[in-house]
Amino acid sequence: MPSDADPARPSNAASAAPWPLVAVLTLVWGTNWPLFALAVQEVSVWTFRAVSVVVSGTVLLLWSRSQGESLRIPRRHWLATVAAALAYLGVWNIASTYAAVLIPSGQAAVLGFTMPLWAALGGHFVLRQRLDATSLLALALGGAGVLLLACVGWDRSASTQLGFALGLLAAIGWAAGTLLLKRFPVPVSTSVLTGWQLLCIAVPIGAVALVTGTREWFLPSWPSLAVIGYISVVPMAVGNAVWFRIVRSVPAHVAALSPVLVPVVAMVTGAWVDGDPLGRYECLAMALCLSGVALNLRTRTPPTRRGPAR
Repeated sequence: MPSDADPARPSNAASAAPWPLVAVLTLVWGTNWPLFALAVQEVSVWTFRAVSVVVSGTVLLLWSRSQGESLRIPRRHWLATVAAALAYLGVWNIASTYAAVLIPSGQAAVLGFTMPLWAALGGHFVLRQRLDATSLLALALGGAGVLLLACVGWDRSASTQLGFALGLLAAIGWAAGTLLLKRFPVPVSTSVLTGWQLLCIAVPIGAVALVTGTREWFLPSWPSLAVIGYISVVPMAVGNAVWFRIVRSVPAHVAALSPVLVPVVAMVTGAWVDGDPLGRYECLAMALCLSGVALNLRTRTPPTRRGPAR
């Protein structure tokens, strides 16, 4: 999702969002979550993400170049670029994938998309941004949703506990990267910035994949390759391109609310495809989290708008 370096966009608060694009974005990002378990059936999480970030980063940079954009990032901004990439894309991609494998993918999506709440809390302590009554209410709603989700899905197994922790870590990493870019903005387009960041994190993720993986070369089956290729190109590259188009078309607060329904689609898709639990308590927890996120995004000026390349 875009940083504050985006080109000017319409300021008319009454402007309508391009709803067909919002629908495409919601479906592409929401239906992506149940696929993570399929992507790592034959390869490790690290190998899967190493491949996906290289492919999606390359596609984004090629797309940016085709739009006539310069791919150059000024040298003095590379430290902020790399630091934000490690906190945001590195932590997000690894933690969210593990979370979606260890716990129901829809629940992992809900935990991950609590990012704006963590960003608001971090902004208060790091950037000295004031938390008003509405922001505190948003945090309370989101916290209640996370707590309820943990209560209904919690068991004593180490994998479940780790999955919940990693889901929250993904959101916190996304928030940390966002705060870094708000504190040290990089004056390039978001597609260029995201493309380079994806290629930056490919180095450490690829290194871990090589160290922890098997020493024998093998070619995964075509279904695994198809899932990995789809995630790399459609949700991560095309999804982000659609997001950039939305951000340039509507006011910031409207764009920020566009991905709010992604966890809803993720939970419904997970229940339909994988038989994940989707009862009244899961729906209530999801509603609480989304209400907190939506309330926080509506009241923050400017809102936190940068999101994960999925």
